[in-house]
Amino acid sequence: MATRGIDFQTLSLMDALDLAILIEDEAQERYEDFAAQMDQHRTPAAARFFRLMAFNESKHGEELSARRAELFGEAPRAVTREMIYDIEAPDFDEVRAFMTPRQAMEAALASEVKAHSFFLAAIPVLKDAGVKALFEELRDEEVYHRELVTEELAKLPPDSAVSDEDFVDEPAPQ
Repeated sequence: MATRGIDFQTLSLMDALDLAILIEDEAQERYEDFAAQMDQHRTPAAARFFRLMAFNESKHGEELSARRAELFGEAPRAVTREMIYDIEAPDFDEVRAFMTPRQAMEAALASEVKAHSFFLAAIPVLKDAGVKALFEELRDEEVYHRELVTEELAKLPPDSAVSDEDFVDEPAPQ
């Protein structure tokens, strides 16, 4: 999780909205990538879950974009994608071939926890009351998402005791 060139003490509401939109966009793209990987590995349940998460991120990004447009119109953006990395997006190494739905949900849960931690850590240094209120709202949204994923995770049966590693062939001498 990283930001580069963002001063949270002087962050404006417009820039905070742009940051939040970029965070949602990054997570959506990562979930879409993971869904495509799961399709390639013929793991449809995990792919479906990642598509659902991508849809949720997209929907939240659209809501934030509409809010930004209402408040600031087409004002140029100062916060760019290059300024963020892995704030909410699942880690690349979380996905592996033949993921179970439980493993997919656990990866999503870790992402929601990561995003919550980001907003929680930023709030104390924010000076602008509007930005602080937005970050508190986003922090609470991540708590809600975490609860949703946790509820869905509880509905799943436990994974098999068989591991992907059980099917890995040992290197053969050439």
